[in-house]
Amino acid sequence: MKLYRLNTLNFNSLCLIAISLLLIGCGSKGNQDDNREGYVISDSLFKTLRIDTVDVTNIKNALKFNGVVGFNQDEIENIYPLVSGSVQGVMKGLGDYVKSGEALGIVKSSEMANYSSSLIDAQAGLLLANKQLQQQQDLYKSGLASQVDLTAAQANYQQAKAALTAAKRILAINGNSTDGVFTIKAPINGFIVQKNITNGMNIRADNNAPMFVVSDLKDVWVEANVYEENIDKVHKGDDADVTTITYPGKVFKGKINEMNNVLDPVTKVMKIRIVLDNLAFLLKPEMFTTVTVYNTEQQQAMTIKTDALIFDQSQYFVIAISGKKELHIRKVEVLASNGENTYIKSGISPGERLIASKAILIYGSLNN
Repeated sequence: MKLYRLNTLNFNSLCLIAISLLLIGCGSKGNQDDNREGYVISDSLFKTLRIDTVDVTNIKNALKFNGVVGFNQDEIENIYPLVSGSVQGVMKGLGDYVKSGEALGIVKSSEMANYSSSLIDAQAGLLLANKQLQQQQDLYKSGLASQVDLTAAQANYQQAKAALTAAKRILAINGNSTDGVFTIKAPINGFIVQKNITNGMNIRADNNAPMFVVSDLKDVWVEANVYEENIDKVHKGDDADVTTITYPGKVFKGKINEMNNVLDPVTKVMKIRIVLDNLAFLLKPEMFTTVTVYNTEQQQAMTIKTDALIFDQSQYFVIAISGKKELHIRKVEVLASNGENTYIKSGISPGERLIASKAILIYGSLNN
């Protein structure tokens, strides 16, 4: 039995790995594609490694698309002008967080003055109707008024009372202002995701464009573009990973919730939508994303973690572990990869254990 020694490794620099490898020739026990002897790995190194087991699963393809974050169109509040007038002040801007009932802007409106005047008229009308009713009741008791006169006075009083109630409600709907000023208020807690008013601009009550749009952003829509050649490869319910350049390494997981069955007439793409939870408010509207959609086929293949794969001289290899931590370099044939997993056609067997961390460093040490 022949003993091989390697130079000392400084793990922090990751330049060498030989300090943790005891290389002992164990005869020709390797794969038939690799005539080198097996090597034994030390316990100290073995404890630091991630070990993967070869499994057999359906092939899951990965397709990448460009996407954009948007707010949930089903969970927004559009704030339209209820009165016509001139904007006298805007307190909040695009992206600001607002609380329900918080003032967003002020509109000076002649309509508000009319509503206030209508309330005063209704109050005066009710006082007059009440006095007339009391007079008719007294006259009726004295026999100086008929039942018809009393009934008419009662009806007039009820009409005046209803007019006052209506005037109060109209004024309440429009902010209860009695000085001709309408205050725009936030209907919910959330973020201002659209703002279409500025100081001094005139607005009309029949304007179809909202002054503000408020969304709580607790969940967001990610819409991605799918070109025609990939339409048949994506399906509603497929798993989807969303990544951004803002948060490198962070993956937001979801599923395709909606597919637009009509192509965009200009770009000729189909829109798909992924709804993501956004409780931490990390995702912002208009943020660019990469959407990876996973499509599972019926074909099965041996499956390993991509981290276990080594590419060297235009060939793929893995490091298999057998027996008492004995290492063997295996040449493999790759069918497909989706980034996280790689599907293997030949070179290994289901159930075999593979090194899935520091594989390329160990491979380099074994080849020295």
